[in-house]
Amino acid sequence: MSTVGLGIPMPRPHSAGASADAPTQGPLRDTFGRVAKDLRVSVTDRCNLRCTYCMPAEGLDWMPTEAVLSADELIRVLTVAVRDLGIERIRFTGGEPLLRGDLEQIIGAVSALPQRPEIAMTTNGLGLSRRIDGLVAAGLNRINISLDTVDRERFAEITRRDRLDDVLTGLAAARRAGLDPVKVNAVIPDRADLDAVPDLLAYCLEHGYELRIIEQMPLDADHAWQRSRMVTADEILATLRTRFTLLPDPAPRGSAPAATWLVDGHRTSRGPAKVGVIASVTRPFCGDCDRTRLTADGSLRNCLFASSETDLRTTLRTLPDDEVDAAVAALWRTDMWQKAPGHEVNAAGFQQPSRPMSAIGG
Repeated sequence: MSTVGLGIPMPRPHSAGASADAPTQGPLRDTFGRVAKDLRVSVTDRCNLRCTYCMPAEGLDWMPTEAVLSADELIRVLTVAVRDLGIERIRFTGGEPLLRGDLEQIIGAVSALPQRPEIAMTTNGLGLSRRIDGLVAAGLNRINISLDTVDRERFAEITRRDRLDDVLTGLAAARRAGLDPVKVNAVIPDRADLDAVPDLLAYCLEHGYELRIIEQMPLDADHAWQRSRMVTADEILATLRTRFTLLPDPAPRGSAPAATWLVDGHRTSRGPAKVGVIASVTRPFCGDCDRTRLTADGSLRNCLFASSETDLRTTLRTLPDDEVDAAVAALWRTDMWQKAPGHEVNAAGFQQPSRPMSAIGG
């Protein structure tokens, strides 16, 4: 596969019958040679924070309960993904995944599959300390916890909730439960927040967490995102370097979304301490993308910024039981075959997805 600027695969002509040419067996391939092995699963669109860069203060109109896939439906789809489609890594997201009371049941069923995938979760950490032991016992391998600042007042402003202590308690509980590394996901909402970014890295280094800073993407419910106001990877790195020496990470990046640096003079139980930056906007990594996504209401998305989806829920609920698995696999292969070369956030005429991040899944 050849690539053009910013890591986007070189376009190949698509025929009108491209969908008809989709593979009928094997893993999830697209027409640019990429193979999806990483599945992001949103288990709910609901969230107990109201982050300013994600949703309005009053929240959103949540999906009706009957529209969300049940535990049995999710387990069936994930079984097809792992058994028949070559998925090797599954990350549970939301909304806030801890708002699903049956999350341990779902993780346990996936963990019991013969071709067991790596199982991860992204969470805001609220209530995590009460459930982490059960989640790890069910099969959770890795965790990312969202934390944009360790300043209490600013945390409350960003999230519209005074819950910093709950997040910090969740982080500590994840470490005690044996998850390593515990990764921290941070978004820098405003350039005025830049000066506090080294404090966040210092906190993570002190406690053995691994920080990932993510460029804010155009996925807010208010559609208020502006590129000119977005804090870029270059600004983030320049600010970190005012207090820390960052060295190139010699480890291959592969399909990982974060470019990582070693923090000189700091170590963890795993070796040199690292910090990562996910520059989805200014340094896209579409050419190495190996992800596919499932929304809480059962739709496939072959890209975070996809303009269309493929409905699985109707298939799950209407086809005869002995036809469901094959139909799900066929729909998934076709959906992946139609994946675009890149997300086009930097292209003229880019249209933000109608669904916000909380409904798509992180």
